[in-house]
Amino acid sequence: MQDLTPVLILYFADIRFPLERANGIQTFHTCRALARRGHRVRLVVRPDTAVPARDPFDFYGERREPDLAVDALPVGGGAQVRRVLWLMRAARRAISGRRADIAFTRDLGFASLLLRLPRRVRPPVVYESHGFAPRVGASLDAMLANGRRASSAKQDRLARREARVWRYVDGYVTITRALADDLASEFGGRAALAVIPDGVRLTDAAAPPPLVRHHPPVVGYAGHLYPWKGVDVLLQAVARLDGVRALIVGGLAGEPDLERTRACARGLGIEDRVTFAGAVAPPQVAPLLADMDVLVLPNTATQVSARYTSPLKLFEYMAAGRPIVASDLPALREVLKNDENASLVEPGNADRMADAITRVLGDSALASRLAGAAWRDVQAYRWERRAERLEALFVSVASGRRPDARGETV
Repeated sequence: MQDLTPVLILYFADIRFPLERANGIQTFHTCRALARRGHRVRLVVRPDTAVPARDPFDFYGERREPDLAVDALPVGGGAQVRRVLWLMRAARRAISGRRADIAFTRDLGFASLLLRLPRRVRPPVVYESHGFAPRVGASLDAMLANGRRASSAKQDRLARREARVWRYVDGYVTITRALADDLASEFGGRAALAVIPDGVRLTDAAAPPPLVRHHPPVVGYAGHLYPWKGVDVLLQAVARLDGVRALIVGGLAGEPDLERTRACARGLGIEDRVTFAGAVAPPQVAPLLADMDVLVLPNTATQVSARYTSPLKLFEYMAAGRPIVASDLPALREVLKNDENASLVEPGNADRMADAITRVLGDSALASRLAGAAWRDVQAYRWERRAERLEALFVSVASGRRPDARGETV
């Protein structure tokens, strides 16, 4: 590591921890990878709600790292009260840890709060953006089964908060180039900007796993079941494919999206060909992917899907060594190339998706070529590589250096 590498990073996440959702997985593996590079990382979260509380390293299936510590701030009451208490206590933690090299967060509200503190009492702040909040808020009713579109007043507040963080934060990370371009178009260029996609846990295998054809063949999906994720489109495609089964991994019992997708399968008359595995522990996802013939990423063409998403399942799919059929969206094209490491299809078009699945299932040479290329390409997206790229930005911020005024990517 370079001499100026930060030695203490405070990572702030207002989530119960460990968390089975993607933001919990991404947070843990990012922090662990930074710790493995020699940093001292303190992850500031909310306590686990499970009884007894779960050990994060066991939950995520990783060895303990002595340089990664989890600091759970006690909170209680309703959701709004918990939020206020966590913000207050996390801000106090940042002040008490002002000698830290970096305060790092993907929480826009908390980043904005930290920037209101005098610089002399807080560490430099690096914010990681996963979307432009006003546009995400305006899309919630279309994205989530029980989502509510943010009011115009709230969208305006979020826009002001975004502008403040973009202007004043010490370092800025986006997970896609499209998101960085949108923010720059909205607010102008800035220095200390890095585009750093998500990552994946990889083995040290020297070659991708061999393809195994199941009879009947299985197409699969792993991830959330929100409407914008497009699982309904995948099920519509399966309905067009005689003799093909589907395995859907994800969805928590009691949540409306799991029942909605089950009802979709029933309505299409394919309930007997679809297995809903439900939510599984993170270490159990890879073995399930290995039991599929084709992995499908059916995201619909929402603003979030098209511009802002860097899905963990994309990299998990690539690491699985199975052919991928995915929606042809700008954010996904930053990683996937049609007919090179995936087959890309028109978003929301079940006919085109069914055609692509049929083509891959019927051409073993094509399936092997796409899967092998994806497996080789994903080696550049290890969590360790993500930590290395974050480190480059942290070093720049901690040392007071800035990239050029165009916001040159680290």
